[in-house]
Amino acid sequence: MSGFENSRENPWQVLDQRDVYDNPWFRVVEHDVIHPGGNAGAYGVVSFKNLAVGIIPLDAEGYTWIVGQYRFALNQYSWEIPMGGVALDTDPLAGAQRELREETGLSASRWERILSTRISNSVTDESGVVYVAEGLEQGEPDFDDTEKIEIRRLPFDELLRMTMNGEITDCLSVAGIMKLAALRV
Repeated sequence: MSGFENSRENPWQVLDQRDVYDNPWFRVVEHDVIHPGGNAGAYGVVSFKNLAVGIIPLDAEGYTWIVGQYRFALNQYSWEIPMGGVALDTDPLAGAQRELREETGLSASRWERILSTRISNSVTDESGVVYVAEGLEQGEPDFDDTEKIEIRRLPFDELLRMTMNGEITDCLSVAGIMKLAALRV
């Protein structure tokens, strides 16, 4: 993944585990463990059933698209790159292509994967990837029934400014935008 292979021995000892909660998107597993320091304890892990995929569409003029929607878990509105979940046993690129079409109506002829990341590795196993999509063609969005999305086209430099100012806070969005900004230098 990053060139830093996991060659270290696991210092945690798992004694038992049980499912605490399960829904179509994730499950919560509680583990009875012996901590690295030797004490007994419990550790909960949120295991996601999808890979997070984010897309930064970029046109020839240096413009991109972001989507805004109200995030239930945060109880606030959020501007983000187009993104969604892709079943772990499916092709991430195909899922990214579907999500871009659904949320913006865009399709792209060129795709480049620029980022692979762990979202919050202290309590979850969620992974994410970000693609840059170019060679864009506009179509009609096809939102999921759980989405009420606002679409905004803006210069990439404006998106970077929004990220630096804290107007974009979604982790996958921030990581992807910063990576693309570094690659463009």
